[in-house]
Amino acid sequence: MKKRKNILVKLSGDVLKNPHFYAWLLPISRANHVVIVVGGGSQINREFTKKKIPIIFGPAGREIRSFRDRQIARDILEENQRITQDLCVRHGVNATIEIPVISSGTVLCHVNGDQYVRTCYNGFDTLYVLTTKKRFEGKVEEFKDFPKVEVITFS
Repeated sequence: MKKRKNILVKLSGDVLKNPHFYAWLLPISRANHVVIVVGGGSQINREFTKKKIPIIFGPAGREIRSFRDRQIARDILEENQRITQDLCVRHGVNATIEIPVISSGTVLCHVNGDQYVRTCYNGFDTLYVLTTKKRFEGKVEEFKDFPKVEVITFS
């Protein structure tokens, strides 16, 4: 019997409703253990702008200063998680869906999605970064030293 591989898919919140993604993932999910970490950076930025919350980027990604603001960002990510779960079911994709938020003690820690991929790198056989065409080249450059990472975009 063929060993199932552990596959991590970092899914941009800007791509999560693209039906081509689910068609691509379906055969992968049938043969392997798939974990999808779904982002939402653009949606978080829009909500922060709307609520006049400062958007600050540091060396590890977006820095969210207050607990209230971290909750707002987590709510957006959890909604993207729910949407992704529903679309996976609709398209027959078997996967575990996570958001890039960890708790350290009682502190909510948002993890940049690309940093999440690097953090999980040693545990997975293959890692995919699904992004927009606009960000594709930058992501390829960002992960050039990570041979198990493949950057993919859909039209």
